[in-house]
Amino acid sequence: MIHMARPSSFFHYSSRKSPFLWLRFIFLIFLILLIPLFHLVNNKKDLLIKEISFNSTPTPPMPIPSPAPYPVNTTGVYPGDEVSAAGVVVVDVDSHVYLYKRNDDMLLSPASTTKLMTALVALDVYNLEDVVTVASVSASGQSMGLIAGEKITVENLLYGALIQSGNDAAFTLAQHYPQGGDKFIDLMNKKAQALHMDQSYFTNPMGFDGGEHKVTPRDLSLLALAAIQNKTIAKMVAIPQITVSDVNHVYFHKLSNINQLLGKIPGVGGIKTGWTEAAGENLITYVERNNRKIILVVLHSRDRFGDTIKLIDWVFDNYRWEEMGK
Repeated sequence: MIHMARPSSFFHYSSRKSPFLWLRFIFLIFLILLIPLFHLVNNKKDLLIKEISFNSTPTPPMPIPSPAPYPVNTTGVYPGDEVSAAGVVVVDVDSHVYLYKRNDDMLLSPASTTKLMTALVALDVYNLEDVVTVASVSASGQSMGLIAGEKITVENLLYGALIQSGNDAAFTLAQHYPQGGDKFIDLMNKKAQALHMDQSYFTNPMGFDGGEHKVTPRDLSLLALAAIQNKTIAKMVAIPQITVSDVNHVYFHKLSNINQLLGKIPGVGGIKTGWTEAAGENLITYVERNNRKIILVVLHSRDRFGDTIKLIDWVFDNYRWEEMGK
């Protein structure tokens, strides 16, 4: 009688053939299950690479600007007692190099040079075409002749403040600010800090003497640099005279620039005068000759126009501009 062997189960059979074969089988199954996972990871990696490539467009190299020509005093001559001003700063506009400083950190009264800051803040908070109703005319001193109740544009008030040096114009610009004149003055001081006028402080928009209303010659040079780079201000301060009106063409105001150097000294393009008994004679001047641009600040002078003429002549007689690296 032939006895047939009873078939064994796969695991029973395999275990007899090789006790570790079933472990190999489990490992094989595990590898098969991992294949989709590897595929998913690779796809995500490809997508990430594509995303990085898409968002990482190479930035073209920034051009390196050529340095401005550097002013060099070729004679060793500097101003002396012939310039009467207590505070003086002369600065080259393009290189920001100081050509001459005298008591540049001395606190002095700015007088109406303050109106440059008033104008900068006004241009920050108003549009030129905004219409202002003159509430009252209480500011004393130099005036453009505003009438209470007159409706006039911000642009024409700026002409009045910068050309005629009208205290009434500066006062009206500040008082018209929706949050009040005191808040406008706060903005003037914030602007001063933004311009790094670290030692200066303003208490009114006209430039009246008193209290903490003080500036330094160096700080005023920074204000002048900012003002002359503003196209609206640069245009206005260079105008010898102009007539402006209210919006209804009822009131007309003839404005004359107090800066006696305009139209008389070659290259002079503004920018602002100032005078009070305490401040003495103040003058900030912009002059350009042969493409060389200079800001001059003269404070507490006995002869601001004479001092400035001497300083202008001194600059162009004693300085030359050299290209760096040549």
